[in-house]
Amino acid sequence: MQKLVRTFICLLLMPVFPALAQVAATPPNIVFIFADDLGYGDLSSFGSTTIDTPRIDSLAQDGIRLTDFYAASPVCSPSRASLLTGRYASRMGIRHVFMDDSPDGMPPSEITLAEHLQAAGYRTGLVGKWHLGHREPFMPWNQGFDEFHGVPYSNDMGNFFFYHNREMDRTPIDQRYLTQRYTEHSLDFIEANRDGPFFLYLAHSMPHVPIYASPEFEGTSDGGLYGDVVEELDWSTGQILDRLEALGIADNTIVVFTSDNGPWLMMRDQAGSAGPLRDGKGVTFEGGQRVPTLVRWPAGIPAGQESSAPASMLDWFPTFSALAGLALPADRVIDGKDISARLSGSSPQAGNDFYYLASFTSEAVAYRDGDWKLKLPRTGYPQFLDSILRIGMYSHDIQLFNLADDPGEQINLADDYPERVSAMRQQIDAFQAAIDAEEVPPLYMGGVKSDKKGYSRVLIPLVLTGLTGLILLLALCWGLYRGVRALLRRGRDKHTAAA
Repeated sequence: MQKLVRTFICLLLMPVFPALAQVAATPPNIVFIFADDLGYGDLSSFGSTTIDTPRIDSLAQDGIRLTDFYAASPVCSPSRASLLTGRYASRMGIRHVFMDDSPDGMPPSEITLAEHLQAAGYRTGLVGKWHLGHREPFMPWNQGFDEFHGVPYSNDMGNFFFYHNREMDRTPIDQRYLTQRYTEHSLDFIEANRDGPFFLYLAHSMPHVPIYASPEFEGTSDGGLYGDVVEELDWSTGQILDRLEALGIADNTIVVFTSDNGPWLMMRDQAGSAGPLRDGKGVTFEGGQRVPTLVRWPAGIPAGQESSAPASMLDWFPTFSALAGLALPADRVIDGKDISARLSGSSPQAGNDFYYLASFTSEAVAYRDGDWKLKLPRTGYPQFLDSILRIGMYSHDIQLFNLADDPGEQINLADDYPERVSAMRQQIDAFQAAIDAEEVPPLYMGGVKSDKKGYSRVLIPLVLTGLTGLILLLALCWGLYRGVRALLRRGRDKHTAAA
């Protein structure tokens, strides 16, 4: 059945892009490289003048650079959930980041890209950061990954241990070598599955704070420690590209490099740059969700392309499914779109809209339609405080931007185009109504606070006992002090009398 589907796809694609049609009969390998908190302006191919990333940049030289590509969320867990399912995180009850005490994770009922590709004979591997639930039912081995070598969540959380499949390595992690460690496991996975097809999901922990570079890279970049970290990611990417070439499988391997959200600006010198974009991680201005994205696939993507058409993390699930000859699940909404024709350059492809979901809620708070973006009003602190806080949660009125002319979102055109504001707001309302109609209960992203009611029966006596002991100790010290002074005074009196 799968072969019949692939043949049908080949026939459809052959008139517009013969090379893509030919490759579709032989499913491509997929290497998806995911940086953590990397900003839009942190690659030299996206404007950085202090960080040198030639190997990552080569993906665009040999493939395509996507200038208007969006993470599905401005924070980690919902972004990763959408990548793996092609669905907005609100449909899963995921509103923010799973903490290290969270009892929940991405629902096992979700169909992940790894599970889906397994149906087409793919070998699937995750190396690096998971962050979609660290309890047993939610771990990668229950979500379609044949292999897992990595960590359960962010590198700033407690109980941060390395896993080899289901086994936890209890040795404390030296984060200076984490990028190298991920790279070695990735190369091993590629070697072992060279006959393909395979799906490697390499989810780096860097450059999320705390940032670490190995001794070989520390102090080598003009961008400080942050630059050292990113340049080590560039080295890692180069190692993977070289291994694909050495094994003779580079032509039919898709390599994607992107980031899960924008830079964590409140971390200042240990954070990246959003380049010309406004704000960063955690908010729905462009700097929070537009991320640098480059794709190489020599057999299917002509070299040296660039696309400014909007696309998002949601689109990889349907795109990779199509290239593997797989139909999309029919029992659920898939929000992403197949962008394979856009990547190949054979068609600009329809679907230039995107909804921005706020963190901590399930609400759509902004909408892009072509070049236009509408952002709903928000209450927060006065904007002048953001130069101090750097978290982008300040108040603003309804805002309308033309992103083609104003990517930095500085010129509010809402008063000039009231009809467009009204139409786009209706789109947001309709989308939100559809999400709300699913009545998905929110997941617990962190543990609830412990209830200490009744502990007073123990705590009060302990406190009283401690206070009593402290008073007695102070009285003893005071008595000793008075006694020593009396002895010293008596000694001085005797000495005076004798004189």
